[in-house]
Amino acid sequence: MKEKTYYFNKKDFKLINKDTLKATKNMKDKTFDMIFADPPYFLSNSGITCSGGKMVSVNKGEWDKAKSLEDKHEFNREWIRECYRILKDDGTIWISGTLHNIYSIGMALEEEGFKIINNITWQKTNPPPNLACKTFTHSTETVLWARKDIKGAKYKFNYKLMKELNGNKQMKDVWTTSLTKPSEKKFGKHPTQKPLELLEKIVLASTNENDLILDPFSGSGTTGIAAAMHNRKYIGIDLDKSYLDISIKRYESLNGGLDGEKKF
Repeated sequence: MKEKTYYFNKKDFKLINKDTLKATKNMKDKTFDMIFADPPYFLSNSGITCSGGKMVSVNKGEWDKAKSLEDKHEFNREWIRECYRILKDDGTIWISGTLHNIYSIGMALEEEGFKIINNITWQKTNPPPNLACKTFTHSTETVLWARKDIKGAKYKFNYKLMKELNGNKQMKDVWTTSLTKPSEKKFGKHPTQKPLELLEKIVLASTNENDLILDPFSGSGTTGIAAAMHNRKYIGIDLDKSYLDISIKRYESLNGGLDGEKKF
């Protein structure tokens, strides 16, 4: 891609300020070794939730406003279709979500030619309380891991490394961590920011050094930080410049900042 395409371009860490569907249209087929996506959950319905012990609105922005079932599924199919095109045949895609969007995503993956490898359950040790008291506390999210459904195609899985990181035992599909630490938000907050520990595990599980990773909804850049910490190349896309600015500050702080402390 051309230099002017990037909002930020430094070594192996690049950011694009654009709608992800428009940005990916300009990318070549079979470019990326791995894709991580944390797409809109479509939760912004003017309800309330708990954050930091306070009652707050669930509205996160225009990008997260609720859509009809048909519109939501078509949106998921469209961006997943682009991801299939630009992902290498031996690459994999990881997509996080909640009950609000993950079932559409799972179906869209299969409709667009992917085969699901694992259904990872991310269990949160400190989830926000359920203020309505009408359901069980929402303490998990799902991360789907998928490959292209191509006969004979192999995908990367660093099984031995993941076993070593798990005390020399096979790693299970339930991963337990806290919510994103305050130290990871010192340059600014993103409403759906994932813990760095979670992204480190994903990056290490399915890529090798110098592999190229894409995050089509990059937010505050956690995928990119995990990639940079473990010597991977990264391209992140986001429509909101303020979130890209947070990503830049986090990246530039790596040589000695809290973001530079590897979990693994």
